[in-house]
Amino acid sequence: MKTKMIWANLAVQNIQKTINFYSGLGFRQNGKETDELVSFSFADNNFIINFFIAKRLENALKGKLTNALNENEVIFSLSAQSREEVEQWVEIVQKAGGTIVSEPENYEQGYTFTFADPDGHKFNFLYWPGM
Repeated sequence: MKTKMIWANLAVQNIQKTINFYSGLGFRQNGKETDELVSFSFADNNFIINFFIAKRLENALKGKLTNALNENEVIFSLSAQSREEVEQWVEIVQKAGGTIVSEPENYEQGYTFTFADPDGHKFNFLYWPGM
């Protein structure tokens, strides 16, 4: 058997706040939002992240969700083309209302920083030479 695609599903408290944040970062909405879901496409390979209202996702999982504001669930990494682009993303994230979790720093041969969206989901932008 072959898997055709993979995507992520995350819980949020406010669909409109999520739309404003990810649109502010310049990501493309994937389809029309509903009262329970908004979806965005990330990167050239169109990795999809669906953002569900927490209650809806909790019902689907048949269990409790992590509180991403206080706990870690996963970190998504987004590639940058240069150290300068990493720095530019810091400004874009702050302007859109994100929280800088760790300031830009050298990491082995790369350069990175971590941020959280309004619901606490963690992302980092990473420049890695040759990637």
